Amino acid sequence: MRMNQHYNIQFHDQAIGREKEILDLLTKVIDPELGIDIVNMGLIYEVTLDEAGKCSIIMTLTTMGCPLVDYIVGDIKFALEHLPGVETVECQITFDPPWDLTKMSRYARIALGIPMNG
Repeated sequence: MRMNQHYNIQFHDQAIGREKEILDLLTKVIDPELGIDIVNMGLIYEVTLDEAGKCSIIMTLTTMGCPLVDYIVGDIKFALEHLPGVETVECQITFDPPWDLTKMSRYARIALGIPMNG
């Protein structure tokens, strides 16, 4: 396991060493309500890529019952399925720990006008 210190995302197995290319693809997935990518929003907790090509994402949402969950998961799958070595993509939604403003990157907070101390 390796923790990405900038985004606080855990990378496991074959995802270690492919962190940059995975993050580059996931930053193209935009939260449609807020217009910020899911990485900077702090929605991604873990990425695992096993030797068989199964990519597993553990993530959260800004709110329980988010009506756009299928849209976001679909965009994640579309983004990662084209990565060499990835055969399938699964997303697991968790609310432990629950998302809050502290999970957002500095970039996301500035883009949304949220004070750094708030």
